[in-house]
Amino acid sequence: MNVETNDYKENWFKNIILFLTSQTISLFGSSLVQYAIMWYITLTTKSGLMMMLYIICGFIPTFILSPVAGVWADRYNRKMLIVLADALIAVATLILAILFLMGFDSIWLLFVMAAVRAFGTGIQTPAVGAILPQIVPKDKLTKVNGVNGSIQAIIMFVSPMVSAALLALASIEFIFFIDVITATIAIVTLLVFLKIPTHKKATEKQTTSYLSDFKQGLHYINSHAYLKQFFLFFAVFFVLMAPAAFLTPLQVARSFGDDVWRLTAIEIAFSIGMMAGGGIIAAWGGFQNKVKTMAFASVVMGVCTFGLGIVPIFWIYLIFMGIFGVTMPIFNTPSTVLLQEKIEEDYLGRVFGVMGMIATSMMPIGMLIFGPIADIIKIEWLLIGTGVFIIVLAILLGRNKVLIEAGKPALEQS
Repeated sequence: MNVETNDYKENWFKNIILFLTSQTISLFGSSLVQYAIMWYITLTTKSGLMMMLYIICGFIPTFILSPVAGVWADRYNRKMLIVLADALIAVATLILAILFLMGFDSIWLLFVMAAVRAFGTGIQTPAVGAILPQIVPKDKLTKVNGVNGSIQAIIMFVSPMVSAALLALASIEFIFFIDVITATIAIVTLLVFLKIPTHKKATEKQTTSYLSDFKQGLHYINSHAYLKQFFLFFAVFFVLMAPAAFLTPLQVARSFGDDVWRLTAIEIAFSIGMMAGGGIIAAWGGFQNKVKTMAFASVVMGVCTFGLGIVPIFWIYLIFMGIFGVTMPIFNTPSTVLLQEKIEEDYLGRVFGVMGMIATSMMPIGMLIFGPIADIIKIEWLLIGTGVFIIVLAILLGRNKVLIEAGKPALEQS
């Protein structure tokens, strides 16, 4: 066992390259399909209601499954869960491609597909968050998560353009088959080449029920003051982020003009910012205290949100959007690493499962609040208001003694 563990520790760089490569290939194929389906529904139905149903189908299963998937990520081999999630999505996509080729191209099939893909994502997300500390030494987690953030930003940037080009040149079934191939490559890479030992809890005989394991996870969070406050901050933060995340395209169309290039420009500015931000946090590593890094990034995001509400010139608006993108990985990376470093290995999956529930539910809840209001008052006012609240929240985060203590490097913690 010692030989296996030592060998795995010596080969961590090779393992993380293999893991990130497999995830990048799989994510690229998934992104192509996601955009292709979205545009197919848009062009075929031209219905806002249909787009809303598609978004709901792609969100509800992930939200419902996250806590259960968190338990699975702690009870079972995390690598195999990622493989099974990829396989589920690949098989569903293959069936969909065959049905479309046979002439069964009803829109409801795409809603079912969105739900299946969300189900797979719900299984995969806690497992990926929990498996990284098994592969990567603790002192390298910030760099690796930063690089992973940049890779995801590049895929977000490239995949809409590639998907649009493929949809113009070929049928949607062709894009479905690309996703099946990329998922297969990812699965083979993980199964054949990635060798990591199974975490301790997954090797033991499970003597408790799923519900008992989930309750233990909630008790673990409840018994650690920093986790309760961490999740409360995130819940409020995600609600306040909803206008900047969802209403800015509508604001641009109303205030600057509904030209397609303007909507494309804000996406490009944000994506380029995220790519740069991932590189910056990977190279810099942030302040010694991770919570101070999060607070700094939150203040900048609050200022950018406020700026998006007051800027009258479009190119300055794009600069704010780009800076917003830069700060996202500088905020996300230390928050993820903080959990990966501090949570006991047996609880990582469940904690990331709860994190997934918050991440998938709070922004839509924010939209239920701010969406209707945006039809009554100007979106600019919503951005100014939420920007101020985000800044206040960031200052409270930076002054929270429990979280500041949790954010210190391990050697400094009392």
